[in-house]
Amino acid sequence: MIETGDVAPDFELPNQHGDPVKLSDLRGKPVVLYFYPKADTPGCTTQACGVRDHHADYAKLGAIVLGVSPDAVKPIAKFDDKFGLGFPLLSDADHAVAEAYGVWVEKSRYGRTYMGNERTTFVIGGDGVVTDVFRNVKPAEHDELVLAALAD
Repeated sequence: MIETGDVAPDFELPNQHGDPVKLSDLRGKPVVLYFYPKADTPGCTTQACGVRDHHADYAKLGAIVLGVSPDAVKPIAKFDDKFGLGFPLLSDADHAVAEAYGVWVEKSRYGRTYMGNERTTFVIGGDGVVTDVFRNVKPAEHDELVLAALAD
């Protein structure tokens, strides 16, 4: 698991339009990297729409928000279109980035165990160093926590 003070592992993933996004290309600006389990599910929709609704707040702080899920490009494109999200959603279909950040974990639901993304957010400074980590964040509280961390 990546912790506060660690250098954020670099990666390159396709966004909802199939265009590559490389973390190291965003150096110089704070990055909010949030991992979510699955596009267009209730909690993930609440979280993504919260980011959309706070776009001006993130922009005022100079932050770039990236959402990462194990979904393929096509489902995240539909998710973006359906809710007019307007920020980069990244496809980590082989979950390599989630594994690098330590958020690809065993989960259970209705007595069934499976592997998936733990809902975790990393705030990465312009120098590429992780300044804050929010594990198992509640979707409705996500923006308040992250914006407060960015403002510090």
